[in-house]
Amino acid sequence: MKLRKLFLGAAMAAVLQAGASAAVAQGAASFPDKNLDIIVTFPPGGGTDMLARLIANYIPETLGKSAIVENRPGASGNVGARVVKERAPDGYSLLMVNSSFAVNPGVFKTLPFDPKKDFDAIINIAYVPSVLVVPANSAYQKLADVTAAATKSNDVSFGSCGNGTPQHLAGELFKLQAKVNMVHVPYKGCGPALNDVVGGQIGLAVITASSALPFIKAGKLRALAVTSKERSKLMPDVPTVAEQGYPGYELTQWHGLLVPAGTPDDIKQKLYDGVARIMRRPEVQQRLADLGYDTASDGPAVFQKMVASDIDKFTALAQKIGLSAD
Repeated sequence: MKLRKLFLGAAMAAVLQAGASAAVAQGAASFPDKNLDIIVTFPPGGGTDMLARLIANYIPETLGKSAIVENRPGASGNVGARVVKERAPDGYSLLMVNSSFAVNPGVFKTLPFDPKKDFDAIINIAYVPSVLVVPANSAYQKLADVTAAATKSNDVSFGSCGNGTPQHLAGELFKLQAKVNMVHVPYKGCGPALNDVVGGQIGLAVITASSALPFIKAGKLRALAVTSKERSKLMPDVPTVAEQGYPGYELTQWHGLLVPAGTPDDIKQKLYDGVARIMRRPEVQQRLADLGYDTASDGPAVFQKMVASDIDKFTALAQKIGLSAD
């Protein structure tokens, strides 16, 4: 009797496991059968938001369902990340992040999630440098003017897209290399920071090039330097930070999509294939190039490794310069 019960128990477990496997396979085969949610970790108006909405416009063509973009700003992206971390790992909730996702573990003492374990990577879609900008009527004509002012006074401040963002880190790196003190003014996204530097409420800001470029072209902002290794093709007259006396200075931001950990591989591959097809469209590539982005299409495995590597790199860097966002 005992053997019979053991046999029946094992058989039932096998049936249940087979049923669960079949359900997962069937779910992957029919995915998606409802609309997708793309959670953006910053407010409307910034580069990360723009990229999410650009992708969402084409999702119906490549995946057959609509994508709804929802902004959940706060704590340098940690608020939005927590929202997605708590969603079901079924592929319907995506997290649109930038490099701040990899910066946060090094600058926040506690996080409401584990950035390495709670998310699976889907695709890295683009890179963009940041740019140091001032109002058009600013007395700062070049980066050396900022350094000189900060050397003489402790009243010089710089705005960024938020605590722990790549722009915050870019400003701190400049302070470290220039050996000056500037007060950091964090905003809840690049959009609000742009509004204040255009309006003259703050005299200097570090903003993504994609967000600042239209204002630079319109003559409302003056660009003093870009943070990338080489000059931007769209701003060839704007020197890099490195070539203005700070060799080795470089910080370029990536943007990509994540899903909750445990999302089936077949579904992750479908998401990657759908978004990668969008990124290959000539009009999308031209649109991003016009905004100062370099397009990318790194897949789940490559992007996952990149995120993990950057988390380690930025954590070590934050510790070195004593950077903390808490």
